[in-house]
Amino acid sequence: MEFKAINHPVAKKDSQALVTGQPVYTEDIMPKDCLIVKALRSPHARAIVKKVTKTAAEKVPGIVCIVTADDVPKARFTIAGQTYPELSPYDRLILDKQIRYVGDPVALVAGETEEAVDKALRVLRVEYEVQEPLLDFTKALDSEIVVHPEDDWKALVDTGGDPKRNLVSKASEEHGDVDALLAASDVVIDRTYHTRQNQQGAMETFRAYAYKDAFGRLTIVSSTQVPFHVRRIVSNALEIPKSKIRVIKPRIGGGFGSKQTAVMEVYPAYIAWLTGKPAYMVYSREESQTVSTPRHESQIRVVIGADKAGHIKAIALDSLWNAGSYGDHTPTTVTLSGHKSLPLYNAADAFRFSYTCVYTNTIAAGAYRGYGATQGLYALETAINELAAALKMSPVALRLKNLVREGQVMPAYFNETALSCTLDQCLARVVEMSGWDDACPRKILPNGHIRAVGLAAAMQGSAITNVDVASVTIKVNDDGFYSLNIGATDMGTGCDTILAQIAAECLMCPVDNIVTYGVDTDTSPYDSGSYASSTTYLTGNAVVKTCQSLIKRMKARAAEMLDVADGDNLEFDGKAVTDLKSGKSVSLKDLGNQAMFMNDVALEATESCYTKTSPPPYMAGAATVDVDPETGTIELVQYDAVVDCGTVINPALAKVQTEGGLVQAIGMALTENIQYTPSGHLQNNSFMQYRMPTRQDIGQVNVEFIPSYEPNGPFGAKSIGELVIDSPAPAIAHAIYNATGVWLRDLPMTAEKLYMAMRRGAHVGRPRESCVQPGK
Repeated sequence: MEFKAINHPVAKKDSQALVTGQPVYTEDIMPKDCLIVKALRSPHARAIVKKVTKTAAEKVPGIVCIVTADDVPKARFTIAGQTYPELSPYDRLILDKQIRYVGDPVALVAGETEEAVDKALRVLRVEYEVQEPLLDFTKALDSEIVVHPEDDWKALVDTGGDPKRNLVSKASEEHGDVDALLAASDVVIDRTYHTRQNQQGAMETFRAYAYKDAFGRLTIVSSTQVPFHVRRIVSNALEIPKSKIRVIKPRIGGGFGSKQTAVMEVYPAYIAWLTGKPAYMVYSREESQTVSTPRHESQIRVVIGADKAGHIKAIALDSLWNAGSYGDHTPTTVTLSGHKSLPLYNAADAFRFSYTCVYTNTIAAGAYRGYGATQGLYALETAINELAAALKMSPVALRLKNLVREGQVMPAYFNETALSCTLDQCLARVVEMSGWDDACPRKILPNGHIRAVGLAAAMQGSAITNVDVASVTIKVNDDGFYSLNIGATDMGTGCDTILAQIAAECLMCPVDNIVTYGVDTDTSPYDSGSYASSTTYLTGNAVVKTCQSLIKRMKARAAEMLDVADGDNLEFDGKAVTDLKSGKSVSLKDLGNQAMFMNDVALEATESCYTKTSPPPYMAGAATVDVDPETGTIELVQYDAVVDCGTVINPALAKVQTEGGLVQAIGMALTENIQYTPSGHLQNNSFMQYRMPTRQDIGQVNVEFIPSYEPNGPFGAKSIGELVIDSPAPAIAHAIYNATGVWLRDLPMTAEKLYMAMRRGAHVGRPRESCVQPGK
């Protein structure tokens, strides 16, 4: 199919504003007279606030107010940005006397200057009743230490939670007789993998300002992925009607899932509501690292049974998850670890998926790109590679024998059908790109280092079926240009541009003829938000639907102007509406201009869309590593990725999305390691201690696409944003095994862990001798 606007590398609409430093971010547009808001945070992981002495702090010149748990509303809420009714428990207060982790806020201080606020924070005095914390998530279930002892904990949806047992959620499901098939298998792999918390590390930290308008309504301007959900969260927390709240989203300096959570919006919102003065709060880098919402820590057990020929009989995936101090996104995140990993191996006769999620006195985990699928795929894909080694079988052949294929029903994916899938082709191509050799995936270089390659596959989804909603409004303006009003949030992904491309394709006009507006909950059509890999697929479908409705309205108006009774004979070609019988036409320019004069047909359309299917995008990845056997040092030399995201709407943006996700995943695999002291202090509070990869760490990254055509997507498109973070960790683990014979099952895979494992001889299986040969 020949496309005019999509499938072309169109420049992002905000690119010029960004490279010229225009004021587009929250802090750029903040009123100059805002109160500065900061939080006094607990140094204890678990404690009860007995008393806060404010006398000296209130005397600091410039201090406007200091609020504690005694001053705030007592309604519990969740800060997870999800569609109502949220699956997350309502377990938070704005300020609580029960402290649940180091950094939990004890008081809010608002003042006219940052210097005044900092001084007041220093002289505030707090009396704590310090309690023993619960830090080990493997010991949390039914512990004597209860993280949430309150009686007003509540869940709108039953997800198996029980706070008295430190249980956030728990569930299990099974298809087929897993135990019988495992017992009958020739080879059974039973492995446990551990992933740690990871921080998103967006360049723009969390920030928002709030003010009351002339009508007494509360306006919040926030760097958020979920403006409509923020409105509901603030309404619940402050106990004020949603009709009195407006949320505006300016340009976002990165989110990666962290800004799907209302991490801090309620604080400046409450101060502005209380004082009537505009209030601004910005998280420091230390706060963004230590009191936000990182990826979940998990412990995942994978059991796989197969026959000697490599046919997978059954897979069991059981996991334990550390929610941290609050439930937030936990009940939804964990579900993806199975439902977006197990369907990859659709040839399996049976599967079982179960999980247990627990509270601890650590930082609360939340949404991070990949949203649980990343942890599940690391575990499952590593286990598949371990199975191939146990079978003495090519991991490529093992996958091709068992991978999902187009047209198959996927029992582990809610019985959806894979209507679009080129995963087998992606795998074949990535093998070519990486130079993978089944007979010899390992070479010894002249300097003694070992060069090896590892493989992995991945899948994700496209929006949340039967839950989230996207809406779009498009109108024709004078001279015939279009306004595209969306509720979806561009957080650097380029969705404003991509959705304009889809509209331009439908309306047969240049992309520059589409003006895209950012999100304002007072004026934008409702959209659940930019998460769950939904924007291109779900909001894109809403754009298509809206354009179709708009074209009907343009034809109706043209019929009046042409005095034509039968509108069925009218044709719109992007430039004019023409009567096929008479040949008369009305140009788009005249249509737009005359719509404002003696007209009763509004040239505007709004449509909403939800999805009954969540078509998975797929990818295959290959990691080439260089290992120094004397020190265990691991260098990623090259990463090759081939992606099936359906029709590629914007190849340039899709490529950089893929590269960015791969870099984040490489950090998770090799360097990013959140650590706690025995008292519960998170030690990695800056980029000095928390090691994110730089350009020097990632070697050569090669990205290609093998498109499929998804019949339920806009012009055949599927999602891409989350998928691309899922394959590097297992591929790198496989490459390290091919180099050394060591399976590292605890992330991150550091030189120290590898060196110690090699010294202990912790080898599941050594590389074949025929693979040890001089390399170039």
